[in-house]
Amino acid sequence: MKAAAGLQKIRDEWDHATHEDLKAALTFNRKLWTIFMTSVTREDSPLPHDVRQNIANLGMFILNQTREILIDINPQPRQLEVLVRLNRQIAAGLRGM
Repeated sequence: MKAAAGLQKIRDEWDHATHEDLKAALTFNRKLWTIFMTSVTREDSPLPHDVRQNIANLGMFILNQTREILIDINPQPRQLEVLVRLNRQIAAGLRGM
């Protein structure tokens, strides 16, 4: 939820946010997803293989989206929406476990 909140704040305050603010929020999100992907794809993960694969695929999508936003010369706030939504959905699912 912290990653989603940070990205949402940048989106909401787009006209006042700096590139460094955007970079910091995206970097935090990337680190979080890297840790998450690493932990669920370990051989000793208790999750079923298909769940682990789905999370890894989702993580790769998020990492690619993050990279695209970072290298975009003129990023747009709408690009953050999918990252915010996915982070919130995953967080809600984890809270429900």
